[in-house]
Amino acid sequence: MTSTLARAQGTTTAARWPGSSLWSQIFILTQRSLAAVVRDPQIVLFGLLQPVVMLFLLTPVFANLGSAPHFPHGITYIDYLVPAILVDNAVQSSLQSGVGLVEDLKNGIVLRLRSLPIRPASMLFARSLSDLARGAVQVVVILLISLTVLGYSPDGGLTGMVGSVLVALMVGWAFGWVFLAFGTWLRRAEPMQNISFIALFPLMFASSAYVPVADLPTWLQILAKINPLTYAVDATRTIALGIGDTTALLPAILICGVITVGGIILAIVGFRRPL
Repeated sequence: MTSTLARAQGTTTAARWPGSSLWSQIFILTQRSLAAVVRDPQIVLFGLLQPVVMLFLLTPVFANLGSAPHFPHGITYIDYLVPAILVDNAVQSSLQSGVGLVEDLKNGIVLRLRSLPIRPASMLFARSLSDLARGAVQVVVILLISLTVLGYSPDGGLTGMVGSVLVALMVGWAFGWVFLAFGTWLRRAEPMQNISFIALFPLMFASSAYVPVADLPTWLQILAKINPLTYAVDATRTIALGIGDTTALLPAILICGVITVGGIILAIVGFRRPL
């Protein structure tokens, strides 16, 4: 009788426990994801390879671009390039959000978490925030290399650099939700890597990242003007160079906002599907 009553009380208590708050769940799960990054720093190291290689490769190749007709007057190419590399790093790193989620789906972590009173959205937000923190570390490393080795010295000074970092992270967070959505619907890493190579790589070159849009061939100018990365790079560069015109910032914020909201909705809907 006593044991039956205890079991009944335990069942009632478990049924009534609503779980911790959403913010507590996000905080704890973010810590878990960051701990995985700390245990495996190769994730950060390999994520830095492409942007750093691009930085060292493109700087000497386009060093004489300052003489191009539409290149901004009085600006060195390294000052022109680094803001684009920050955006490139953020966008490329966003792929890891989806890949990490797929790994958690395969190794059973998500299945175990979903058996607990944890909101599905908290798992997705924790993944996105931990990847945002990892991206911030990578951006700081790229800035330090640019400042100490390549002579990066934008007119915007420290304030401009901090502002450009924040814009780059905003872009990376928005694209991270896109790949989280892909991860929840595709649930395989290979298609996402193919999409990244097919879409992100050309999008960076068909933008204002490496040369002014006006110096691109006509057909590339058309693509660049409808390319969201053009507006992201322009906003990052405008802030870094300390250009007073902030009109480039508004389109970047609006585009990132639309991408983020759309990505969140699609990711949550896809994540709720049966495993």
